[in-house]
Amino acid sequence: MASAADELREEVRRRYAESALRVSGDSDGCGCGSGSCCPDGEGDAARFGEALYDAEQRGELPETAALASLGCGNPTAVADLHEGEVVLDLGSGGGIDVILSAKRVGSSGTAYGLDMTDEMLALAQRNAAEAAVSNVHFLKGEIEKIPLAANSVDVIISNCVINLSVDKPAVMIEMARVLKPGGRIGISDVVAEDQLTPEERAERGSYIGCIAGALAKSEYEALLDAAGFEQVSVEFTHQVADGMHGAIVKAVKTMTPEAKGLPVIQPAAKAGCC
Repeated sequence: MASAADELREEVRRRYAESALRVSGDSDGCGCGSGSCCPDGEGDAARFGEALYDAEQRGELPETAALASLGCGNPTAVADLHEGEVVLDLGSGGGIDVILSAKRVGSSGTAYGLDMTDEMLALAQRNAAEAAVSNVHFLKGEIEKIPLAANSVDVIISNCVINLSVDKPAVMIEMARVLKPGGRIGISDVVAEDQLTPEERAERGSYIGCIAGALAKSEYEALLDAAGFEQVSVEFTHQVADGMHGAIVKAVKTMTPEAKGLPVIQPAAKAGCC
């Protein structure tokens, strides 16, 4: 019998697939964009999606990549990407942030996108081809089990996806594993004010709508610290529900994990890309 976590993950996967098919014109259904945040009402357009990218960035993208975005922020605007860096986007959906990242890091850099849904991966591949970016690789997998070697990534970005995870501590540990010492994260996510209980978060929106599963600010900070991050910052940017905010999450992987009593993670075999 499937667990509640398995059922929730399958619901997220199904909504990703529906969204990809809708944006591709292969479905008449009303999906929820990139599979990151599904809006619960008409007013969500200004809080989720392509409106959070400026006109210049949208002009760099195929139309289907922009349409496939319903994230809660713009991680490429805060990640401070540099030429030659290796970037990983967790929950890459239709590829909007992977494509933008690939352009920022240039031909000497690499942009990976990780998604668990075949339909989204296929859409992202088409979008990357249309955008004529060749330094991209899309991987199939779950963000709790990143199919990359340890110490192989300079920057991790994500756009309103970590709040959908059913095992957020595992995500934080995996981010720390694949980042190089001194590597950093620049994440957009929905984050709750500390005074809200999990039950109160659920009252404000669904899990699939990125509300019920959101961490509180202090919980986010504590999980990142426990995973081996420092310089942790969780900054609210805009309100998406009462006591719930789009937020920019930044942190740096400690250079010396043993100094914090953390295990030194050994490199694993690198998975191929799809």
